[in-house]
Amino acid sequence: MTLYLTDRTTPEEIKLAKKSGVVFAVKLYPAGATTNSQDGVTDIFGKCLLVLEEMARQEMPLLVHGEVTDPHVDTFDREKVFIEKILAPLVQKLPQLKIVMEHITTMDAVNFIESFKEGMPCSQGGLQPHNYCLPVLKRETHRQAIVSAVTSGSRQYFLGTDSAPHDKRRKECSCGCAGIYSAPVALSLYAKVFEQAGALDKLEAFTSFNGPDFYGLPRNTSKIVLRKSAWKVPDTYSYSSGEIVPMYTGNTLEWLPSDHLEE
Repeated sequence: MTLYLTDRTTPEEIKLAKKSGVVFAVKLYPAGATTNSQDGVTDIFGKCLLVLEEMARQEMPLLVHGEVTDPHVDTFDREKVFIEKILAPLVQKLPQLKIVMEHITTMDAVNFIESFKEGMPCSQGGLQPHNYCLPVLKRETHRQAIVSAVTSGSRQYFLGTDSAPHDKRRKECSCGCAGIYSAPVALSLYAKVFEQAGALDKLEAFTSFNGPDFYGLPRNTSKIVLRKSAWKVPDTYSYSSGEIVPMYTGNTLEWLPSDHLEE
């Protein structure tokens, strides 16, 4: 479980979280950066520094949604500016704080992570509304850099789908919410990417080993088997109040996870 960092979080809450044995990290959302982040941090150095210092003492990782929310900063530059103005100074001020950059989208983030050797991990995501998430996906050069990084075998990168099952009506509207429902297709798509990169042998560590090793948690002993078998992604998934459109909706994928197999 993780905590949601706000301007009102206290060092004492971090101590209690560590003692609980069930909280393993704290999430940083800059206020207004993405869906349901309205209670996020407005001034990380002015209002959260004591909390971050306590997190460093307690060895509690900080999971970062890396974007600035200044409306004067172009959407495609918000991750880069976040690194320059917030993340880099934070690492310099608290080098002992464990930080994860979640769902990176730029070459700038890859270069920043690589500059720390094994020191900083990263989780790995007109507009088609069901593929709209924040931070927004950037240029092809950034995609290529991210693929190269995650398929390299480096322990600094691990799986983080950040799957968001927003109702179809909340996505297909005049102001659709950000977030992609990737859970049903994530492993199939990662297998495709790693296969194309000639790195299928590195997929298991990326999905199953690097994350728990970073958090100091035991590796999962259960297994998911991926088979080379074509399957079609459903157009929608129904639930009691509506429908959810998955990522890659209606398309065919070549790798079938065991949890998709029929009994």
